[in-house]
Amino acid sequence: MIYYKTNDNWFGDVQHLARSWTMVRIMRSVLLIGVYATMACFLVIGLDLGDYIFMDVSIFSMLGVLLSIFLVFRTNASYDRWWEGRKQWGALVNNTRNLAIYVESMFPKANHQVRHDMAKHISNFCIALVDHLRDGTKLDKLIYLSEQDIAEYQTKGHIPNHIALQLFEVLAEAHRSGEINEGDYINIKAQHQSLLDILGACERIKKTPIPFSYAVYLKIFITAYGVILPFALVNTFHFLSIPIAMFVFFALLGVELLGEEIEDPFGLDCNDLPTGDIAHTIKTNVFEILLDRSGIGHTKEKELYEKVF
Repeated sequence: MIYYKTNDNWFGDVQHLARSWTMVRIMRSVLLIGVYATMACFLVIGLDLGDYIFMDVSIFSMLGVLLSIFLVFRTNASYDRWWEGRKQWGALVNNTRNLAIYVESMFPKANHQVRHDMAKHISNFCIALVDHLRDGTKLDKLIYLSEQDIAEYQTKGHIPNHIALQLFEVLAEAHRSGEINEGDYINIKAQHQSLLDILGACERIKKTPIPFSYAVYLKIFITAYGVILPFALVNTFHFLSIPIAMFVFFALLGVELLGEEIEDPFGLDCNDLPTGDIAHTIKTNVFEILLDRSGIGHTKEKELYEKVF
């Protein structure tokens, strides 16, 4: 994710666009439509075909309004998914802190092992969730795994779900042994359940994209609009039709591709959520609460995003 300070530097913020893979895709498409518009203008003007190719520009104004309505829906739907993902990860931060505080307060002070196990499992749940929402959990990123843990995890297809099970097994065993009473068990159980609720909500966002037919229809609409537009403008604006067509296509395609980029907020595009950084913040917070230390001996570089140049 690109971090910036709101209303700090207008031109400095604009410079970020040059680093965005989405902007590179937009500019390539705009240059392509520019070449196409140039060929169309030379064809119409050079062969004097203006009398045969005449289109009412007002029709394109009406089509532009219709296209704008579709794009507004597309952008709003994508941003809702992005914001819902951010709310879920914000809830994950709060609930993991609450869970850690409950463990610290409810378990006997002498029981350091359960504190270490809970800190480990809570941290690994969040770290595993990051890659689970991308290409699959990478075991080498998890912390304090024994050889037995690695062998066990390698047999599981859903690592975060299995870590959640291990978390609950610690709580259930403490309840059976009498370390925590019934009331404490009910309270802490609700915090554990919230982790699975967040996991399910993030999977729902990940596995339910914008309907394919809608996305394809919008792409066809924008492409057809960009292809026909130079012929509609050439009789009125002549060679000025080229930059006008490029600018209009830049606006329409830009909104579509920006919506497409934030549709899946858990990836590594430059506007996706910094879930890796959030997971490591949770790890630090949990170890501070349960083991009274700010780190666990592992350095963490800021997450790099693949599509930022």
